[in-house]
Amino acid sequence: MKLPSFFIAHGSPLLALEDNDYTRFLERLGQELEAPRGIVVFSAHWDSPEQLLTVDELHETQHDFYGFPEEVYTLTYPAPGDPALTRRISELFKDNNLSHQPVLGRGLDHGVWVILKKMFPNADIPVVALSVDSLRSPKEQYNIGRMLAPLRDEGILLIGSGGLVHNLRMLSESEQPEDWALEFDAWIAKGLEAWDLPSLFAYEKKAPHVRDAVPSYGREHFAPLFYAMGTADGSRKAERIFQAYQYGTLSLNCWKLD
Repeated sequence: MKLPSFFIAHGSPLLALEDNDYTRFLERLGQELEAPRGIVVFSAHWDSPEQLLTVDELHETQHDFYGFPEEVYTLTYPAPGDPALTRRISELFKDNNLSHQPVLGRGLDHGVWVILKKMFPNADIPVVALSVDSLRSPKEQYNIGRMLAPLRDEGILLIGSGGLVHNLRMLSESEQPEDWALEFDAWIAKGLEAWDLPSLFAYEKKAPHVRDAVPSYGREHFAPLFYAMGTADGSRKAERIFQAYQYGTLSLNCWKLD
């Protein structure tokens, strides 16, 4: 069973409580997918210069945010880990000479559990979380994802969790997306659909409104796209299967990479 990979926007932690078009989409996506043997998530909320990966047998739930309604802090996602899957990932990293470190006791941050709670609410599929390095070049991020491509043939679902337009300083109460956000997402979509790696790797110089869409303090939310793309390097097909916005500029999108 060969599974597709995905880039999935995790939005706000409130997504875990909301019932809207995007949350219903995530629920349908989880129901429609062949049940994976395990799930591997590159999370924007685990940014590290060294490649890290969880090794827990049972994950705690991180509430790594503040200022939200009390109810969201009561939510948990007690998914099991899979030490054997962690070892398999470690083998693939070793084969490619990538320095990495298993981490015990970290738990799942909201970049992981918010989307999985919608997609697989029973929390019964093993999960391994991986860090990203926002300071690596897009090509390096892509190549790390490519190291894990064999897992797709082993029943493992690979996800990059982040956000393509993610500037918390430019959120608004508007229900309509800002034109600049639409233009940036459209440029990224064109590059993805053509699998135009030279342009995408140079997005910081070429993409319109890039400083607004991907501010320097928020590059970790864009990075998971390249990790996810790398896992689909063999086929190089990208399809946007959902697009919406919250707060005027927060892009909620899902790309299927197959």
